[in-house]
Amino acid sequence: MNVFHILWRNVMHRKVLSLLTILSITLTTGLLVILLQASDGVEQSAEKGYGPFELTVGAKGSQTQLVLNTYYRVGSPIGNIPLQVLQDLKQEPEAAHVYAMTAGDAYNRYPIVGIEPDYFLTRYGDQRLQAGNMYARTGETIVGAHVAKMLDLKVGDTFHGSHGLVHEGGKSFDTNSGTNVNSTTKDQEQEQGIHPDEHHEDNTHVEESSDLSETHLDQATANRNAQEHHDDHEHFEYKIVGILPSLGTADDRAVFTTVDYAWHVHGITHDEDKTITAILVQPKSLLGTQFIKNKYDKRVDVQAAYTSKSVADVVNVVDQGTELVSFVSMICVVLAAISLLLSLTSVVTERKKDVGLMRLVGKSRRYVWSVLIGEGMLLTCVGLVFGLLLGHLVTYLCASSILEWTGVHVNAARIVSGEGWLLLGTLLIGFIASIGPAWKVYRVDPLQLFKN
Repeated sequence: MNVFHILWRNVMHRKVLSLLTILSITLTTGLLVILLQASDGVEQSAEKGYGPFELTVGAKGSQTQLVLNTYYRVGSPIGNIPLQVLQDLKQEPEAAHVYAMTAGDAYNRYPIVGIEPDYFLTRYGDQRLQAGNMYARTGETIVGAHVAKMLDLKVGDTFHGSHGLVHEGGKSFDTNSGTNVNSTTKDQEQEQGIHPDEHHEDNTHVEESSDLSETHLDQATANRNAQEHHDDHEHFEYKIVGILPSLGTADDRAVFTTVDYAWHVHGITHDEDKTITAILVQPKSLLGTQFIKNKYDKRVDVQAAYTSKSVADVVNVVDQGTELVSFVSMICVVLAAISLLLSLTSVVTERKKDVGLMRLVGKSRRYVWSVLIGEGMLLTCVGLVFGLLLGHLVTYLCASSILEWTGVHVNAARIVSGEGWLLLGTLLIGFIASIGPAWKVYRVDPLQLFKN
């Protein structure tokens, strides 16, 4: 009877305890794999999330918000800047590529982004579309691979956009979108904390009634403007002419069209009234990056942000949260090691006579050592394999949701570098946990094992 057969028989002899030990190792390993996959996804997204565009020019405000909205489609734009800024940047000798971006509208919660078609060639190189062609005229769009998959979109489909971040029921969280266009005057008074009959009963407070009338008039005007704003979007139709390949960035969950779409939607015809959301700049050199940033930071209407620095700031915050999760995971590792230790200690206690018989029939101490250590390592290996499979399976099932809400791609098929260390570390912990119980029997005289 070979050693492996003995190990398997011993494990199956104590099915419940062995199963619990394997389950403990599986869950711990699976949790660590999910953590490693998520961390790798964040790092990969940070590394290639903004391409070669080291500078981002936009409205004054948070640089982090500017960068996250421009490249990761997270949050809302902080504001718009004059179109003239784009013309100025294109004249800069230190700028290799300059692309304008307009944003603020959405289709079924996915952002509609106006950007020049050459942006894709500069950032991703010469890649083929999944289907169709690149947009060329106003109203034509291409959709990201994730958007096309989630909404089952095809070339030739048409749709209408909405202003702001629109969610279920067509309600917008944008303050200018007028979600309560049909609210009655009575509802407006209740929102102001005013009983609907109070100002009718007391005619002596003329000034108060006047203020209320002005408030209602302002509210009615805002609602009317919002309704007109909504009608603008309803009258402008988009047509899908192409579907992007999977790019592994937040661009997979966006809809792209020409830069001028917002001007057409809102009927803006004069150049002095035209604005854009952000400008993506690929400088020719590091010195060129610094020169352009310093120059445009001095302007009162715009700011220039180092894209990599803003992304690094976000990654640092994420890393702090990851450290906390890692600490909890280490506690789980310790608990799994304790579970394995208790399981093997129980084995030794139950099988003292079996070990004594092996010694009396001529089996060497090395053989006995191999059997005891081998049982612990077998449980560890089985739990480790199932843990790796569990971690990658959960990552695969959650990858679409992670991309949907965070813009971070997690590739479940990718074996990240940390998994190698996890493999070695788990085996080492299993070996260490097996040493104590094995040594307890290894050093005892075989005749002593039959006493009592």
